[in-house]
Amino acid sequence: MSFKEKVIYQIYPKSFLDTNQDGVGDLPGIKQKLPYLKQLGVDMIWLSPIYLSPQKDNGYDVADYTAINPMFGTMEDFDQLMTTANELGIELMLDMVFNHVSIEHEWFQKALAGDKKYQDYFILREEPTDWLSKFGGNAWAPFGETGRYYLHLYDKTQADLNWRNPEVRAELFNVLTFWMDKGVKGFRFDVINVIGKDEVLVNCEEEDGKPAYTDRPITHEFIQMMNQATFGKDPEMITVGEMSSTTVKECILYTKPEREELSMTFNFHHLKVDYKDGKKWTQMPFDFAKLKELFHTWGTKMSEEGGWNALFWNNHDQPRALNRFIDVDNYRVAGAKMLASAIHLNRGTPYIYMGEEIGMLDPDYESMEQYVDVESLNAYQELIDAGQTEQTAFEIVKLKSRDNSRTPMQWDSSRFSGFSQVSPWLTVGRTADTINVANELQTGSIFSYYQQLIKLRKKYPVISEGSYEAFLPEHPQIYGYIRRLADHSLLVLNNFFPQETTIELPEEFSAGEILIDNYQTETYNKKLVLKPYQTIAIYR
Repeated sequence: MSFKEKVIYQIYPKSFLDTNQDGVGDLPGIKQKLPYLKQLGVDMIWLSPIYLSPQKDNGYDVADYTAINPMFGTMEDFDQLMTTANELGIELMLDMVFNHVSIEHEWFQKALAGDKKYQDYFILREEPTDWLSKFGGNAWAPFGETGRYYLHLYDKTQADLNWRNPEVRAELFNVLTFWMDKGVKGFRFDVINVIGKDEVLVNCEEEDGKPAYTDRPITHEFIQMMNQATFGKDPEMITVGEMSSTTVKECILYTKPEREELSMTFNFHHLKVDYKDGKKWTQMPFDFAKLKELFHTWGTKMSEEGGWNALFWNNHDQPRALNRFIDVDNYRVAGAKMLASAIHLNRGTPYIYMGEEIGMLDPDYESMEQYVDVESLNAYQELIDAGQTEQTAFEIVKLKSRDNSRTPMQWDSSRFSGFSQVSPWLTVGRTADTINVANELQTGSIFSYYQQLIKLRKKYPVISEGSYEAFLPEHPQIYGYIRRLADHSLLVLNNFFPQETTIELPEEFSAGEILIDNYQTETYNKKLVLKPYQTIAIYR
């Protein structure tokens, strides 16, 4: 099966299921729930980092790439998870954080101790530039007592690696080979498009320094080297690159098969349409026109030039899409299905983030004390320092925090939502009593809708392979597109608002077959009335 037909499910291991009652999710918990994921119909599970880590950035600060963090279990637990998953026809994708390592990593510790070889594993300078960290503040920190500084584009506990050093590349390629030998069939590369820094680093007042390290030509060379040395040797491997502040043009290059780089890329532009003036820690309603324009631009250009998108609404770094785009008080279920159709019928490989398939919401916390994410805590303080009231700063964090998606999976209505029998590492969301797997499987309809979408992708090649063209790009409420393959076509219409709207169907679809619809429309003619948050797909 091609990666174009597959559907990938992301698990944040810390929050999926706790089996040893320490308040933290673990690998045996994931293994225990594999039948649930088999029931859903997904083909591959992407695990956020499970490696040894001081957890300053929830595992994205890796201290050892080939050791399992004891909080998640043992290597034996991993091997058992792999075996059971494969028996169920499910493959594993691991998260590779190759731009930086934890400053507790052996390489950094040896560098600090004066080992010249390992000092060249990092980006050290006598004179720091004016670059800013993506987590706030300066992107440089003192390198011990040496008078030099090390680059950290993210948290100061995450030191950027020097990819220009062939020994660094060899070390990282060995990591991939280690996991491939264990049977891993997918890799998700964290912020992989920032690994190629300019050779000479200079002050760059515009955009916090981003032009000097984002999508540089050498990054493509590094990824091609990695492909040829490791995963490119296995034609069944699936790779996805997380791209920071990227462009369509670059993502076409990263994913065109003949370039031998990556299978697909994540971009985040569509999840910044509720950023006022491009700034995350702000409040504003989402800009639907911008959202649609981005989907159409990426869909059309990737289709025309042979690139491939990884499609998603949710992940461990984003608030729940339902809270961002849908009137959840009145239309949570219809809205969940509409958002699902918008990407699962699209051109690209869909990703489901844990809990999305039951319509989970942001946790609706009551105070800052409930947040643990370093980025959120820093942002709150920066908002206060900038003159916001505590109440306003809290409301902004509540909207945008990464912790919104990291809350424990809601399995049932018991005290800690069936995630654990003890108080979890992060407070359970307030809706767990009603929105949980047990209730959804018994009386809900979102889970079964996801099952339908997954089956359709495998049954209809026009969904997995077809081209993309925009439909009604100027419509104020509808995000619509047409997929085409040979003499088959699929029209997908998504109403992004809680108001009805009427559209005129193109002649070719006036007598087509309805493949899926969240309102069970039985008949229609040339004019179609779309109900609040209705989604409908017509095939011919």
